[in-house]
Amino acid sequence: MSQISELKQLSVGNGTVLCAMDNRGVGLVTLNRPQVNNAYNGDMIAGLHEAMDQLGQQTGLRVVVLKGNGAHFQAGADLAWINEQGKLGPEQNVAASRATGHAVRRLNELPVPTVAMIQGGCFGGGTGIAAACDVVVAADNAMFAITEARWGLVAGIVFPQLIQAIGLRNVRRYALTCERINAERAQQIGFVHEVCALEALEETTFAIVESLLKSAPHATADTKRLTLSLADALLEDVLFEDLVGRHARTRQSAEAAEGTQSFMQKRAPAWYTPKA
Repeated sequence: MSQISELKQLSVGNGTVLCAMDNRGVGLVTLNRPQVNNAYNGDMIAGLHEAMDQLGQQTGLRVVVLKGNGAHFQAGADLAWINEQGKLGPEQNVAASRATGHAVRRLNELPVPTVAMIQGGCFGGGTGIAAACDVVVAADNAMFAITEARWGLVAGIVFPQLIQAIGLRNVRRYALTCERINAERAQQIGFVHEVCALEALEETTFAIVESLLKSAPHATADTKRLTLSLADALLEDVLFEDLVGRHARTRQSAEAAEGTQSFMQKRAPAWYTPKA
């Protein structure tokens, strides 16, 4: 990326996440499974945790920018991985759900500003990442969808962030219909702060990063924490564990098995009869 002078490039999560920081304290986290549109699996979840660990250990971290390699930001869960995960025991599924939910929770509560730079598809868990970031910049070709229910799953572990970002009424519509939302509509409902041409995505994002760097570091961290606290946007542990358990159980349901299989087999799920 031309806007960031990388001092350290790290490959984490078996290469599914790239992490770097420049000499001004701008961290860059890149989702790196472009061959599957950056759909997340266990490696990518682990990589996000490793990236946050690594950046948190650096002196002088000021801002974190998230992006996706390739044509799309993040296509949600890798449904082949979800299908296989659902066949495992309860403990493995709870552990996977906890790691997934905790990655978004950590991102939401990072003590530095976070900026998501979104092009192409941002689906499922990708919408949770976007909702957890302080600022979202989207290219005019960006498309958003809360897709879990379409595949027999429930997006519960990112509902807190989604409700905070776009409000209950919008989550009630879009998490139930799984409709796609274009960049303009996403800006109208609060998913996105700024929409720009695809070729201007990097420039537009780093103009906002420049503004963030002008704000005092400690005042910025305190401002972020206080606004989250006053808005009741800091997730309590009891609620988090409840969401984790529900998420894990849903992944092991018959509907989830059918939904993920229908996706992989490119057919309609059993609960849907297409119009004649």
